Amino acid sequence: MAATQVVEWLQTKFLALAPDLNERSRRMWAAVEAASLGRGGPSAVAAATGMSRNTIRAGMRALQKGPSTAVLPPGRIRRPGGGRKPLTQTHSDLSEKLRALVESTTRGDPESPILWTCKSTRKLATELAAEGCPASYRTVDRLLRSWDYSLQSNRKVREGAGHPDRNAQFEHISRQVRLFQRKGQPVISVDTKKKELVGDFRNGGREWRPKGQPLQVRVHDFLDQDLGKAIPYGVYDVTRNEAWVSVGIDHDTAEFAAAAIGRWWSKMGRARYPQATELYITADGGGSNGARCRLWKVALQKLANRTGLRLSVSHLPPGTSKWNKIEHRLFCHITQNWRGRPLVSHDIIVKLISNTTTTGGLRVQAALDRRRYPTHKKVSAAELERVRLLPSGFHGDWNYTIVPA
Repeated sequence: MAATQVVEWLQTKFLALAPDLNERSRRMWAAVEAASLGRGGPSAVAAATGMSRNTIRAGMRALQKGPSTAVLPPGRIRRPGGGRKPLTQTHSDLSEKLRALVESTTRGDPESPILWTCKSTRKLATELAAEGCPASYRTVDRLLRSWDYSLQSNRKVREGAGHPDRNAQFEHISRQVRLFQRKGQPVISVDTKKKELVGDFRNGGREWRPKGQPLQVRVHDFLDQDLGKAIPYGVYDVTRNEAWVSVGIDHDTAEFAAAAIGRWWSKMGRARYPQATELYITADGGGSNGARCRLWKVALQKLANRTGLRLSVSHLPPGTSKWNKIEHRLFCHITQNWRGRPLVSHDIIVKLISNTTTTGGLRVQAALDRRRYPTHKKVSAAELERVRLLPSGFHGDWNYTIVPA
């Protein structure tokens, strides 16, 4: 009989008997079968049953010694006290020491030996061994699970202290948006998307490709001095669900942000709103379009003079940039559209952005901005005074209007 047939024959018998066998009788049955097969018997029985060959050989040694004269109590398969004792019994302080290690790292005890290391089961087992409790990482895992511990990641739920006027500012922005829309005036949300390295770098996400043929990209994400980086600045039309994205190659400055708004107006806004005299802009409180940025206000004054539009600006309260509409109505869809694709050139980035659409009707236009925008540009008090800025009655630092000269 072939070896495979022997294994199948043993497996059939074992499956039929297994429900009625206990640990000892299962070991003895396996030993009898292995002994009857002769050379290679333990391996064949192990392959058929999944039992360890050491267990089968232990049963064969018991067969050679003959039947045991010990009388076992009813319901037992070994003598009382037989078998290896649990570690929690031989080392009564094991549980106490393990709890001390885990809880000290959880509570931030500076004296904990593993406070500044990865709190893995293997690390915990190593520390226990150093304290005289040689437990395996499997034992540590089993004990932790018995205490209702589990592997958990961080969860973003704490936003920190909110500004007392946070809700009032959101209500103000909501009223202003409805007011401008009723008057037929444009409303836009602006922000800078995450800067992207240009080149054959890994891009998160997956896309359909022939099996076993993933795109090969660089191992290290170091800036390519020739290709540089891409800085997408978006302008999202809240009313029409359309957007413009200027892809910069230099720096994310206030002048770059204002230039992107100007390009949106000349490429899209003027044609959509031919009767517009005002523009309402919602922006984050920091960055190139921050509420405290002097250059942002000076750049907007130049934009207002050039377009003839009254520019009303509202900044989101501190720590609330994720509520900016452009984040979840434009940027997330751009990221999804280019997932899994290396951004190997600026032209490809522009095309991927321009072809971003949604079932809700989003349409996007994009273009490359090759101009240079120097950083650390100072704005004097005299220049700031020339800005025709009208602060709002509510939080004039967050809400203001810049009137064209």
